[in-house]
Amino acid sequence: MSWTLVFTDQYTRRAARFLKRHPQQREQYRKTLLLLEANPHHPSLRLHALGGRLRGLHSVSINLSYRITLEMVIREHQIVPINLGDHEAVY
Repeated sequence: MSWTLVFTDQYTRRAARFLKRHPQQREQYRKTLLLLEANPHHPSLRLHALGGRLRGLHSVSINLSYRITLEMVIREHQIVPINLGDHEAVY
């Protein structure tokens, strides 16, 4: 079963800023979103739960430098991206 990505206005603005600053990441970002919809547990995404003040959220990797934090709504098979950027920006 595939998942549905649900983009908030706030996340869409963050993604636009990220891609403006890092245009070379556009294709890898697109591939990450497609894989996330198809199978969020794919090993290359390195999905993991977060703790501390981000408890309840998960993180996936765009590549070794950049991450997307997200909320997974299991009962409705929805994924809500929250933030993206390098390690310092999202954690």
